[in-house]
Amino acid sequence: MTLFDETHGETNGVSSGNTLPEPGQPLGMVIEGSVANGVEVRLDPGVSVEQVKVGTFVTIQGTDNRFFGVVTDVGLGSTDPRLKYTPLPVDDPFVIQALQGTVAFGTVSVLPQLTMPQILGDPEALGDKAGPAAAKSIPSHFSRAFTASQKDVEMVFGSEADGNFWIGSPLDMETKLCLDLGELVKRSMGVFGKSGTGKTFLTRLLLVGILQSGQASSLIFDMHSEYGWQGQDTDKGVTVKGLKQLFGAKVSTFTLDEEHSRRRGVSTDETVQLGFNHIEPEDVELLRESLNLSDVAASAAYNLREKYGEESWLKEFLDAGRSGSLLELADELQVNAGALRALYNRMGRFTRHGFMVEHSRVDTAARIIEHLERGQHVVLEFGRYGDDEAAYILVSNLLTRRIHRKYVEAKESAMGGVGKEPRPLVIVIEEAHKFLNTKVASQTIFGIIARELRKYNVTLMVIDQRPSGIDPEVLSQVGTRFSCLLDNERDIDAVLSGTSGSRQLRSVLARLESKQQALIFGHALPLPVVVRIRDYGPKLYETVQAGGDSEEERKRKVDELFGS
Repeated sequence: MTLFDETHGETNGVSSGNTLPEPGQPLGMVIEGSVANGVEVRLDPGVSVEQVKVGTFVTIQGTDNRFFGVVTDVGLGSTDPRLKYTPLPVDDPFVIQALQGTVAFGTVSVLPQLTMPQILGDPEALGDKAGPAAAKSIPSHFSRAFTASQKDVEMVFGSEADGNFWIGSPLDMETKLCLDLGELVKRSMGVFGKSGTGKTFLTRLLLVGILQSGQASSLIFDMHSEYGWQGQDTDKGVTVKGLKQLFGAKVSTFTLDEEHSRRRGVSTDETVQLGFNHIEPEDVELLRESLNLSDVAASAAYNLREKYGEESWLKEFLDAGRSGSLLELADELQVNAGALRALYNRMGRFTRHGFMVEHSRVDTAARIIEHLERGQHVVLEFGRYGDDEAAYILVSNLLTRRIHRKYVEAKESAMGGVGKEPRPLVIVIEEAHKFLNTKVASQTIFGIIARELRKYNVTLMVIDQRPSGIDPEVLSQVGTRFSCLLDNERDIDAVLSGTSGSRQLRSVLARLESKQQALIFGHALPLPVVVRIRDYGPKLYETVQAGGDSEEERKRKVDELFGS
């Protein structure tokens, strides 16, 4: 007599001959649980507790449903409480073997998150019910648990054949785990992890997927010149290809530091120059912490704009400082003279940056938008200015505000029947907590974009090693989160905030390896998953489809070199 009849598809570990997907390794049976805390599975005598890891996918065949979940904890149990206190002859293998799996056994905690379809005949007969659905119950006592099969994983996460992007593999499985990039770019996303855990490689991999899929354009504020032509693998001491090498004319590179690009032997499409006439008091407000400005000093910029006008307030202010008339100006504006002097000294630093000029007629934001509208992706390299936090914040905020303004105009025109819908845009920023901390998130353009949830076809990809520094309200709007290892309790709490099952996921996140592993969860995935991130190297380069220059572009370059 079997535990389940033919209607439910599985016997007590023996196939009943129907068309259910082949299960993976049998694990054990459910002995207790709840919807809130998940279920506990007692491992079979032949299954070593050391073989099952936190983050492993598990399917459980219940009486009426088949569940898909993830291991959140591994433990040891016994039927006799005296086992804790009674010494055993550990040197006698017969005794140990007799006790293992009977008196002493292993357990795993599983959080069932999806119910899977029971495929008993023609899969097409299921229609709309063919996909997994959110689990609202738990399997019954004695339900059998298995490690998930490849077909199970593909049913939940999709496959490359369906146009999804292979991001890596589940733990202890060689199955390709894929992301639906269309869903991914619909909302902002975050890549988190402490320094050295591979955030840059994961980000570069995601950008390759976005470029391949054509779901959106991307604007990357490249602080350390890692995404354009090439990047560095510091662990292996080698260089890796950047987006420009892989995708050729699909990627345009802008630079603030032409000399830095020349030294690296890298050509760029455009050199960026920003004028004092482009800087607004809102930019100064965002720089308050980086420049160590008081509230009074930062607010003085608004007084100066009122006096001198939108275009010339900063130039006139710096001229006044050089001529020694700051005291008179402070009296006229009724601003503390010391605060005004501090503002002059801090803003004067930017005059030493080669990318700053007194007046610029070139609208860099408009030039970037031209490239984006052509379906290209833009990498803005900072060169030597990438180590200047204030410069990175100023340029990123200044350009993003103007680009966002034009996207708003284009979207509203399209809604009014005039003009076409702007192409979706993903803006990539590093050190995100500098733009999105609680003090400035309400004022910065990045905080506005995060809250808009793609209202104007613009979303963010934020990269940070200190997610606890990001305003909780903004972080709650980050749809999909990729978290590498974090060891700070506040950072772990921040990343998991607002996530169902966060208590169980804490143990998963805390046990990630320091390299090439990430916990991924949120809008683009049906359930949280620990992924061993695929290698970023030669094998990936070979899979880049439609990458590099088009045939037409290659012919044009040959003609330029050798003539007709």
